[in-house]
Amino acid sequence: MEKRKLGFWEIWNMSFGFMGIQFGFALQGGNMSRIFQTLGASKDEIPMLWIAAPLTGLIVQPIIGYLSDHTWHPRWGRRRPFFLIGAILSSIALFFVPYSSELWMAAGFLWVLDASINVSMEPFRALVADKLPESQRSYGFVLQTLIIGIGTWIASNLPWFVTQLGVSNEAGAGELPQSVYVSFAIGALVFLGSILVTVFTTTEDPPEMRGAQLDSDGEIENASGLKEILAFITSMPRVMAKLGVVQFFSWFAFFTMWSFATPALTEVVFQAPMPADGDVDYELKRSAFEWAANAVSSSMGMYGLSSMAFALVLSLWTARRKINRRWTHLISLAIGGVGFVSMSWLTPETSSWLNLSFACVGVAWGSILSMPYAMLSGSVSAQKMGIGMGVFNMFIVLPQIIAALGGIVWLNELFFEGDVVQTMVLAGVSLFVASASNLWISGSES
Repeated sequence: MEKRKLGFWEIWNMSFGFMGIQFGFALQGGNMSRIFQTLGASKDEIPMLWIAAPLTGLIVQPIIGYLSDHTWHPRWGRRRPFFLIGAILSSIALFFVPYSSELWMAAGFLWVLDASINVSMEPFRALVADKLPESQRSYGFVLQTLIIGIGTWIASNLPWFVTQLGVSNEAGAGELPQSVYVSFAIGALVFLGSILVTVFTTTEDPPEMRGAQLDSDGEIENASGLKEILAFITSMPRVMAKLGVVQFFSWFAFFTMWSFATPALTEVVFQAPMPADGDVDYELKRSAFEWAANAVSSSMGMYGLSSMAFALVLSLWTARRKINRRWTHLISLAIGGVGFVSMSWLTPETSSWLNLSFACVGVAWGSILSMPYAMLSGSVSAQKMGIGMGVFNMFIVLPQIIAALGGIVWLNELFFEGDVVQTMVLAGVSLFVASASNLWISGSES
């Protein structure tokens, strides 16, 4: 049965929960390395402390995709139960992250937070494909990206914003400033509230309208658990494998940014590294670091703002016209690569240009969050959309695991003798490779 076209507000409401999800990701991405450094981690230890996040996604996303494909509740539907469960757990974890007193606690909370975010996030991709006809899917994923961009920009600027409102940004050795605690608490509330908007304003079609049948226990028939996931992996569409290469290098780049942007840019661009305990003028240096960390987080918000602007332009275009998804993605990733590489050229005198660098990165981010999923959705059956999106997201987490296990540090030592700001160059080169990899995708597949 042909799906009906949805109006703007219907698509907006069903994607609005991504606002909260991105609050969680942006606060995590902009502040976890800062938290790890505050608790005594060295720069080279930071990627390993991040490893819980991608490992969780590798396990959770295909399972949640499978479960959401084979779930139906007369009131809550197919995907929405997972939105709600993930939102409650994520909000609790997000609130308590800054209260970590040891590195193992911070890494543990990161694991719980990322697992919970994945429970909410994975079904959101499938929901767009569930609800929209093929002609609207690019528009749907782009509108989702617009909401993600809004969330990224606001959440990344929260520490700076609450500081402007009078919340303290000062902290002693081994402590976080009050601005971080308040930011994470606000993020927890926004996460839960935005998910509730989607849960209570969006309906889902029952299984019989999608051509599926329910068994006597209320689950969709032909569920085969691990076998079904493995069978999908071994017989995945060719375009998924090709897009997997693009995703691999794209997400290696962004994991590098999340891990190293704060230590690299505070140290080199702002010349305000995290001081060691016992340093002369420790309080003065620590104050400079906290200011620089807020500045980096605020600049990182620019990639959310520019991805929002990019998505807005694309949404206006795709609402009425088709786009060449492959070339849009290729060019966007190349622009992001230029943004990353340009960060290594900056000095304290030219630090204001950091916003432009992150704006270029935001173009790549906006495309990463929309174009691959739009290209993929037409090649996966509606009955297996959850599994398909879950398996596809494995191409996101595998590069992050490799990066966390020492890939970034090893490459930086090999080519740049450990110069921390050159990690941004590694991120840029990775995006250039991802950009070129789009040439493997044929016009009919895009």
